[in-house]
This record gives sequence, C-alpha cells and structure tokens, in this order.
Amino acid sequence: MPARIEFHQDQAVAHVTLRYPKRFNAMSRGMWRELRSVFECIQTQPDLRCVLVQGHGAHFCAGGDISEYASFRYEESSLRAFHEEDVWGALNAMLACDVPIVAQISGNCMGAGVEIASCCDVRLAAESAQFGAPIARLGFPMAPRELALVGREVGLVTARQMLLEAAVFSAPEMLQRGFLSRVVADVDLPTLAHATVQRISSLAPQAARLNKQTLRALNRPPALMDKAQAAMNNDANADALSGLMASAYRYAASPEQREGISAFLEKRPPVF
Repeated sequence: MPARIEFHQDQAVAHVTLRYPKRFNAMSRGMWRELRSVFECIQTQPDLRCVLVQGHGAHFCAGGDISEYASFRYEESSLRAFHEEDVWGALNAMLACDVPIVAQISGNCMGAGVEIASCCDVRLAAESAQFGAPIARLGFPMAPRELALVGREVGLVTARQMLLEAAVFSAPEMLQRGFLSRVVADVDLPTLAHATVQRISSLAPQAARLNKQTLRALNRPPALMDKAQAAMNNDANADALSGLMASAYRYAASPEQREGISAFLEKRPPVF
C-alpha cells in the first residue's frame, strides 16, 4: 500500500496514523506534507478534544524514507526546502495545534519518529519500543530546528548520545530520562492509549487549549533558531544563529553524506 498519513475522526477524537508498512512507517516526503495538512485541519475543528498519533502495525516510525534521499539531499537548495518546508512545516503544525496530542509508540521510534513524538503532549510506549536518531551512520546531521525541538524534549544529554554515538535506548530508559509519560507491556498499550484519550476528552476542552497555548508561549524551541526573535531581543547570539541557519545545509554535496546513504541502500557498512 502507498505511503500515507491516515486520518479519521471518532466523535471528539482525531486518529492520525503513520502508514508505510514496507518501511516500518518511515516518513516519505509526501507523508511530511500530508502530516502538515492533517494538523492544520485539526487546528480548525473546534469539536475535537484529543488527537491520537500512532504508527500502523508493530512500529511507530523508523525514521525517514532513505530510498528517496538521493533525489534531493545532494543539492543545498532542495535539502533546505525538505527540512525547512516539508519536515519543519509538519512539525510546526503539530506544535501549533491547540488540541492535546497523545502518542502511542510501539516498535521502532527513530529519527523522524522521535521528532514527531517530541511534538506530542503525552507519550505512551510499549515496553519493547526503541528510540534513537542514528543518522551519523548516514553521514549527515540533524537539522537545527529539529535538533532544538528534540534536544528540549529528550534532554541534551540524551540528544548528544543519540546523535554522536548513534545510541539507541529502550522504552524503560526513555521513561527514566523523562521523555515518556508511561511504559506498559506491549499487549496493554492500546488499552492505556484509549483510556488516556478518553480521560483527556472528558475534561474541559477550552482549558486544555488555553493550557497548550501558554505552554507553547513559554517553551518555544523554534526561538532557539529564530534570527528575528534573537535580533528583537538584542540577543548577542543573533549573528551566530543567523550564520548557523545560513550554512546549515551546505553539507549537501559532502562525500560523507553520499557515502552514508549509498552504504545504507547497498546494505553495507559505511566507510567514513
């Protein structure tokens, strides 16, 4: 079946499913665009009280669809457009959503999966779930805005291990590190997710939306990478942030990235 984001509404609950079975629900470029559209739509529906985000089948999201990377990652302009428009467009739509979002996480939650989970308010996981962002094996870094978000949610110590060591963590470890709300036996995850969604849906919806607006205003990860905001605040780091964003995608044609992606597609160890 084609890669897609499935959406349906059950009374006051929106169900969003990442579906790309043959790649463990890895995010294709089209799926990022669909995810943005879905959450922009959810934001306009006053009758919704909760959103449940999950992956199809046994996995949440295994990362990005590496099979399509060669078509856009080797040119700076197309690489920038992918991260700043497609990926960040979707993540920002999730962050801007006033409806409470619950993540039901099983199996692989890697890279893009961690980023999507980082946009959710309540994160529930199966005991066997695994978390990481081992993109160092592919020869490229995490985009600045995405790293600002992930670093805030998983914690900088964990983010450093994920990115610099390509470390992968179990659900109990991520619970201990503060990323997850609850971890249960795999068989109990759907029941827990359903009960959590119903509990949130039974509470005052306006209060929930106002709380999310306040939390967003107080904890905006995009501000870490926002040149205009830094300049407005007379931030001494404004020039550094501006320079970082300007040069963030100049690695597009780097031999490391080409080797990492080629090695993955050829199913061999990369040689850096």
